[in-house]
Amino acid sequence: MRRGLQLAPLLLLLGIGTVDAQPSLPPSALPPVDLIRVLKSERRMELWSGGRIVHVIDHIQLGDRPDGPKHFEGDERTPEGRYAIDWGNPNSAYHLSLHISYPDPADTAYAAERGRSPGGMIMIHGQPNGMAGRAVGDWTDGCIAVSNAEIELLWAAVGDGTPIEIQP
Repeated sequence: MRRGLQLAPLLLLLGIGTVDAQPSLPPSALPPVDLIRVLKSERRMELWSGGRIVHVIDHIQLGDRPDGPKHFEGDERTPEGRYAIDWGNPNSAYHLSLHISYPDPADTAYAAERGRSPGGMIMIHGQPNGMAGRAVGDWTDGCIAVSNAEIELLWAAVGDGTPIEIQP
């Protein structure tokens, strides 16, 4: 389990951060997350533990071209498929980031067959460092952006190896 930033529950309780999160449990009671499910078309991230949804983040932000799966470096699309959170970066250019294990071997083979790179460094992250508030619309190069308070909550509840399903 990643241990860091124990302020997220306090910030959410104080109303500092976003109104986008709609927890089914108080943030301080959020159990360790064992599955992240992203519904791209709904701009929704579900956090699961023990077979039930324990927290929902609405209004996630995606790549500049959100429709369809990521296939190539620079296509500005967010991947679709089953991956894992494999490491976190506390010194990100964004307010914390969690790395998604894209590309998998099938993604790499697809791109290679077409003489292209699949890209990489796809993350769930907060807003750009030094930015007050939240950017508008879809703006990433293929990552999934959430509010700073939401990434702090994810940082505390999501361990390395947690599966992430990204659906159209």
